Amino acid sequence: MMRQYEMTDLGLLHHFLGLGVLQTDSCIFLHQKKYAKTLLDKFGLKDCKSVATPLAVNEKLSKVDGSELADETLYRQMVGSLLYLTATRPDIMFAASLLARFMHNPTKKHMGTAKRVLRYVQGTINYGIAYDKGKRAVLIGYCDSDWSGSEDDMRSTSGYAFNLGSGAFSWASIKQSSVALSTAEAEYMSAAEATAQAMWLRFVLSDFGEEQVEPTQLLCDNTSAIAISKNPVYHHKTRHINRRFHFIRDALQNGEIDLLYCKTEVQLADIFTKPLARDRFEYLRKALGVISAQHLEGSVGV
Repeated sequence: MMRQYEMTDLGLLHHFLGLGVLQTDSCIFLHQKKYAKTLLDKFGLKDCKSVATPLAVNEKLSKVDGSELADETLYRQMVGSLLYLTATRPDIMFAASLLARFMHNPTKKHMGTAKRVLRYVQGTINYGIAYDKGKRAVLIGYCDSDWSGSEDDMRSTSGYAFNLGSGAFSWASIKQSSVALSTAEAEYMSAAEATAQAMWLRFVLSDFGEEQVEPTQLLCDNTSAIAISKNPVYHHKTRHINRRFHFIRDALQNGEIDLLYCKTEVQLADIFTKPLARDRFEYLRKALGVISAQHLEGSVGV
């Protein structure tokens, strides 16, 4: 770039738009420790007691829960800040997305849940996402869903994550646009959303010179959803599914993706669909590449 443009080399990147960058011989580590500290100060939780997970197991939130209304402005600031923090913290993606559903007329319970997420951030303030050097740049995706996870309208929650051999670099937790009548249908709709993301990522990677020659593996833990995607015959189990979700079949036939089965135990997208127990949560968090800066080689301080 210096041969083409007049520019000054300022050395290795350390900060960019609120993101901290640590570069070692073995990996690149992205974090938002400074931003997280600012949040805790802003919302009066600087010296709060930390918790091990962002949400309690089986935590269910609804629009009407019997508690009093909370300060809507403060709640929106809190949730908005948490959503920005998900840039390097996929481990709080589901919690932040869940809280964002209640921006209008939040209750004291919603506010308490948001504060719990900040207490989790307090205990994991040194955490970020690590990308290991030397990994083969092969795009792999995971997709999952939580059937009828919403208490208000019984819609399911889709989650997906993509990596290039090490830490995740694209993830989402989204409430589905329609009610699924079965777990297979919910998983099928989740796989369709992940397929759309996979096709876009393949296009972007080809622009970067990392063209994906082989079909992108998309790992799903529901065999019925895989069977529906590979069977072009419409029948009573699939005829009611919105047509826009069936484009997954074209992607399979065109060799752009390959929908494969994986065990639920190794399904990384599970962390984006529902609250998990501590052991399960910590296992998936590490598998996504979210670790503490202390775990880097040479114990680099953030």
